[in-house]
Amino acid sequence: MGRIRRSRTHKSQRDIHRASRTRARTRDLDQIQLIDLDPKVRTTPRFDKPGLAQHYCVECARYFESDVALHSHWKSKVHKKRCRALKEPAYTIEESERAAGLGREGKRTSPICGGWY
Repeated sequence: MGRIRRSRTHKSQRDIHRASRTRARTRDLDQIQLIDLDPKVRTTPRFDKPGLAQHYCVECARYFESDVALHSHWKSKVHKKRCRALKEPAYTIEESERAAGLGREGKRTSPICGGWY
């Protein structure tokens, strides 16, 4: 008789959930657009960060140890994708309500002609 194989069905799900609980979260795109990219709202950097907070990528909201690391980050695919995503405007509250079906209460559009009734 052969050895009975052990079931390994739920191990991968447990590891994914554990990683999502303990991972350091980055700032969302709307937070970066409202806070970091606006020069009026920008705060002074904290000096308990890596590199004494001198090397900061505004688009990715990340601190780097040295200027060389910051420049290599600017050339990376991750930074370029983040910059491309930041060029799109952030969602507003009105847009999210319309997507959920809460906008323009009491007024409906006709599916045939698109007019109000």
